[in-house]
Parts: sequence; structure tokens; C-alpha cells
Amino acid sequence: MEATPGRERLIEQFKADGLTVMFGNPGTVEQGFLDAADAAADFRYVLALQETVAAGIADGYARATGGPALLQLHSGVGLGNGIGMLYQSLRGHTPLVVIAGDAGVRYDAMDAQMAADLVAMARPVTKYATRVTDPRSVLRTVRRAVKIAMTPPRGPVFVALPMDVLDEPNAEPVLPATVPLTDVEPSPASVGRAAQLLAAAERPVVLIGDGVALSGAQAELAAVAELLGADVYEVDSSEVNIAASHPLRRGQSGHMFGPHSKELVAGADGVLIVGTYVFPEVFPELESPFRPGAKVVHIDLDAYEIAKNHPVDLGLAADPKRALRALAGVLERLLTPQRRAAAAARLDARTRERALAGRDAGPGGAGEAEDGTPMAVFLRTLAERTGGDLIVFDEALTTSPLVTRYLPPERPGDYHLTRGGSLGVGFPGAVGAKLARPDRTVVGFAGDGGSMYTYQALWTAARHGIDAKFVVCNNRKYRLLDDNIAQYWRERDIPAHGFPGSFDLSRPEIDFAGLARALGAGGMRVEKPDEAAAAVGRMLEHPGPFLVDIQI
Repeated sequence: MEATPGRERLIEQFKADGLTVMFGNPGTVEQGFLDAADAAADFRYVLALQETVAAGIADGYARATGGPALLQLHSGVGLGNGIGMLYQSLRGHTPLVVIAGDAGVRYDAMDAQMAADLVAMARPVTKYATRVTDPRSVLRTVRRAVKIAMTPPRGPVFVALPMDVLDEPNAEPVLPATVPLTDVEPSPASVGRAAQLLAAAERPVVLIGDGVALSGAQAELAAVAELLGADVYEVDSSEVNIAASHPLRRGQSGHMFGPHSKELVAGADGVLIVGTYVFPEVFPELESPFRPGAKVVHIDLDAYEIAKNHPVDLGLAADPKRALRALAGVLERLLTPQRRAAAAARLDARTRERALAGRDAGPGGAGEAEDGTPMAVFLRTLAERTGGDLIVFDEALTTSPLVTRYLPPERPGDYHLTRGGSLGVGFPGAVGAKLARPDRTVVGFAGDGGSMYTYQALWTAARHGIDAKFVVCNNRKYRLLDDNIAQYWRERDIPAHGFPGSFDLSRPEIDFAGLARALGAGGMRVEKPDEAAAAVGRMLEHPGPFLVDIQI
């Protein structure tokens, strides 16, 4: 094959792997590569004003498409800016292919301006991190990175590409990366053992995570839960792993305090864990949350997560869809008439509870106290205007329960929840999702504090004609911190008192709508319930990105 500069050959490799959109922020040490990218046909560069924003947009794009997504960061300083968002992608298993340049291998000994150990910086927030130093291994290394990013457990990978390496002639063949198939089915014997452990449970519980969505196992998961009559709790879950309307879905487990999650499983005598680890709280229980004698079965493609924190009776390293389908088949044969009747009774009880709760809450599922607030009116009107046919990128945090009451996550791909604990993914995630799904209405929700981490995402949306919509849930504070420190005080018998001043965002007041307009998007502020319905119309009818600042 005729040699061409590595920077040009690299673009061809990306295109061969379907990476035709690159998100980033430019820098001097990547200038030759970016020049080649600008000249390349059928290759698009989406510019962000700061690397955290670029990383968030790439994360949203990968989640909406199924990945992978290509992210370019600028040397050590740009990688440093993006690390917080890369942590979100690592914890959420987003398949990002992250590249960054440096001045060149020839300058390693000089310890010059912007010199940094990029691989050491990237390693804690990626599955794989490396630096190419031989011009003959640029494409081979990128293919390896794509393979690792896309192989479950998926996640971000990092490749440092020195300028002088990319300037050298490159004759490597351009070939698509090979991603191994992981549709692994457990043996009949192991499935039979799992069924025996679970079939006798009188108080079964199912704990699920995003491994269900990655496998496309939502229907199989629901079938097993119904056969067992088991309550289903979402653990490390940020996608639609079970429809919000399913009567056995009981919501999210705790993501902050271990005792809350322990309470959910304390009475269970049979536990099925699928596509998640237990438990992902910030302050987890150190002892096993499961009661003595409870039978625990864990199914996941990621063998590392099985029994990582607490022992289980049976761990199956297998594809959730195939494993659950096989488990359902064995349970159909194994369950006695008495067990079937008990499971059906539990399912019926949850169905009646759900129906009663819906009647008591009134239209839209919100209680009377919330039904007339500006946010509730906005969400109810948005649900009515769209029929629920939209993609929600949810970083509303303390307002998320209200968002999901009116816009319940029903269909795979229609809902993405923040994950990983780093703030700022809501708005750039919506930009990435809309770029990936231009045919859909996409609305990103963020708190006032979280939105300010990455507000520049609106500029990227305006520059590239990305018609995403944005909502600021504005309570003028880091409300989640108020809630968490209140729990901290209770646990330590500290009398309640005023919240720390560092949690307050009201001084000076932020003009979110004005900021949106300054960045090229439309914007308006909603203070009263009677303004909220009109705001929905303005947002949906505006040609281009539009933000609504709703006072809470």
C-alpha cells in the first residue's frame, strides 16, 4: 500500500470503523491532524469551547447511537479538563475512543511546555490507555482501542498520538476493527441450578443495571420477574432496563447511602442480580446487605462485577438476554402450581397498587402539592404536546422524580440518566443525543448548578445547527447537597442548622435565559404556573436550540 502521512491515514482508519464525527477542542500539537480532518471528505468535526463539553457531547452521542464515539482532547491540559467527564463515561460504560496529541517523541527529553505523562493521566478513567511511538503501529493501535472500547464491559479508551509520529509516512492497511461477539449462553446445568435457587423464593427481588439494556434483554428480564413475582429495583441503571409502567418496577435503589439499598433487599430470600454490581452508593454498607440464608444469583457479561463486593451463591458470566431467556424456560417447567399462584398473586397486588397510586395522584401522576407548580405544569404540557414521544437526557437530580412522573422512561433509547457522579452531562449529553437522532425531539434537563459546568454546550448546538432543547431546574442551590448533609446530621445526631453558604447559588442571580441568548440559542424564564404552558410551545416551535429556565 502506498504510504501517506499518518495523520491522513488515521482519518481513513476512523472512517473504516464508522467514526465519521469527531468531538473536540483544537490545540497546537494536534494542528496537522486537524488540518487533515478539515480536508477529509465525509468526516465532521464538532467544535466545543471546552474539553469537558466535548466529552459530554461525545458521551451523549455514543449513548444514543450505541457507540463508539470519537473524542479529541488537547494534550495534557485538555485531557485534564476532560477527566471528570471521562469518569462519568467509565462508570457508565460509554464506548469512547479518546485521542490527544503531544509535541512529539523527539521532544520527550526536553520536559518542555505542556509536557505531561498523558497515559498516566488517562489510565484511572479509561479501560485502556497507551501512546503510539512507532509510525508503523498507529492504525493497529487504534483498532485495538476500538475493540477494547466496544467489548463488554464497554468503556472509554485513550490513545496519545505525538505529532511527529503522525507526520511520518504510513503504509499500514486500513481495516475495520474486529469486535468479538459476546452473546455467551450459560450451560443448561448452570441455568438449571440458578432456577432451583430462585424458584423456592417466597420474597424474591431482582436487581438490575445497564447490562440489561446493552444486551437488549428488557423483555426477557420482565418475563423472569413475572414468573417469580419479584419486585425489580434498578441499581447501576441509567438507561431503560424495564418499562417505568411495569407493575413490578419499584424504582431506583439508593445511590448515596447504603442503608437505603439494604432496606430494599433485607427481607428477600431469593435475589437475582442482572447487569449491575451491588451496590454503587457513595457510602455503601460494608457488610452484606442480604439476609442470612438468602439465595443470590448474579448474571453479567462482566465477570469482574460478579460477587465483587458481596458473596453470591451462583455467578454466571453470560449475556443477560440469552441467560434470562434460558432461565425463563427452566422456570416455566420447574415452578410448581403453588409457586406460580403465589407469583401471580404478587404481580396482581403490585398491579392494583400501581393503579390505586395513579388514581390518588391524579392526572400525570403528580400529587396535589406539586401539580400546580411551574415545573409540573411545564412537564404535564410537554407530555401532552409530544405524546411522550421524545428523548430525555436527565440530570435534573432532585427534580428527576417529577420529570419521570410526567415523562416516564418506557422505551429503550428514550431516556438517559446521569451517571458516575460528575456534574455537567445533562446539556452536552442532549446535544450529542440530538446529533445522533436528528429525527427525534430531545430535551436535556439539568439543575442550575450542574448546568453551569457545561453551559457552553448551547454554543456548540447553535454553531452546528443542533436543534436540542434545554431546561434548567432552578432552585438557586446545590439542593442535593442540602439533602445529603441533612442525612449526615441525622446519622451523627447533629442538630439541624443552616446549610453551608457554599451550597447557595442565589448571589448573584444567574440569568440563564440571557446566557442562552448570548451563546446563540433562544431562551426564556418561567416564574409562574400560567407561564409554563406557553413556554413549552415556544421551546418546541423555536427553530434551533432553546432553553427554558424554570424557577422552583
